[in-house]
This record gives sequence, structure tokens and C-alpha cells, in this order.
Amino acid sequence: MSKARPLSLAIDTASLVTVGLADGDRYAGGAVVEDRMVHVEQLMPTITRVLGETGSRMSDVGQIVVGLGPGPFTGLRVGVVTAQILATVSGASLHGICSLDPIAAQHAADDHPSSEFVVATDARRRELYWARYGSDGSRIAGPEVGRPDDLPRLPTVGPGVDLYPGLPAVPGPRRLDPETLVLRGVALPSAGTAPLYLRRPDAVEPTRRKSVLLRRPTRNRSTT
Repeated sequence: MSKARPLSLAIDTASLVTVGLADGDRYAGGAVVEDRMVHVEQLMPTITRVLGETGSRMSDVGQIVVGLGPGPFTGLRVGVVTAQILATVSGASLHGICSLDPIAAQHAADDHPSSEFVVATDARRRELYWARYGSDGSRIAGPEVGRPDDLPRLPTVGPGVDLYPGLPAVPGPRRLDPETLVLRGVALPSAGTAPLYLRRPDAVEPTRRKSVLLRRPTRNRSTT
């Protein structure tokens, strides 16, 4: 009989690089990389460090939780593809979740909101990714992307709430916590396996070839 692998590894790169590790229902460790521009360089070293600090290896991981966004194209893709590869190589199961859901779960558990609320994160271009939640942290609508004025006028938490003074900010989480990500992420609703980009990447392949004007070669005229 094969030995059970109780470790759960959680990865999210929708905003910052966030990695969490749990042994059953016990938080084993985690890390957050604050620089938003080093997803490619820092994700695997961060995973390796978190595993090493607990004396664990990928072969000990039985489940991988990955945040599917919404988030900017490049950073989000790094996390999702890495999780897919690690799950395939290690044989661990893969559970994809909306990256806003664990923030909502943390707010519901820690701050006990009395009404519906919104989780908002930075989408750049003066826009926000957001979703609407019930007071118990269950998602009611979204995720969506839009301008700050388009968000429901509800109490709002999350990394994007303090970027725009007009939002109805309330006390609550301002970033994704690795402990919450791994401990609550395993029980959050599946969001499938595809990244939640919500909009097209900035760089796209041209849909048709550029036209080229051909110049007719000029004959050399001989002079007499």
C-alpha cells in the first residue's frame, strides 16, 4: 500500500507571488514575494524554499491549490502553468480556485461582516478586478473587471481598495495571506483549470500579414 501524502501546496501569482504549505489542517509555512515583476524568477525558488524549510519535497505533496485569477496575463500564467506541470510530474491532484475567494473567506472568518461585500484587486489601467460576496464569504457575482466607479457600492476589502479614495473601504485583508490560501483554498469551490484573464493580453499576434508595396525595378538606360 502506498503511503498517503497529506501535504497541500498552494500557489497564487495573480498579484504577488504567494506560496503556502499545509500538513493536513495544520499550516506548515509559506512566503510572499512583494515585488510584482519577478514571478518568473521567484516562483520556483520560493516553492523550493518553503518545502525545504519544513523538510518536505514535492513527492510529499498530495494536492496543489492554484489561484486562477483574475490577474494580469504574464504573472498569472506563470503560476497556473507551474502548478499544472508540478501536478503532472508529481502525481498530485490539482484544485483551481478564484484568487479573490480566499480573501473573501479570510474577511468573513476574521471580521464577521454583517452584509454583502466586495473584494477588489488591482487590474492596472485604472481598473479593478472584483467579485461580490455574501456575509459568509460565498461568491454571489463575478469575477469582473471594470473601473472603480463600476463597482457595487458595498463595503470593500482587498489589495485594490486603497488605490482609489472613492471606494467604500472597510477594515479587512489587504492582500492574499499564504496561510488562508492553503488552509481555506482546498475547500473553496473549483473554478476549473483555465486562467481567469477577463481581458485579452496586451501583446497579440497580428491577424493578417502586412501588405508590402513592390517597386518595379528600374532599367538602366544606356547613353549614346
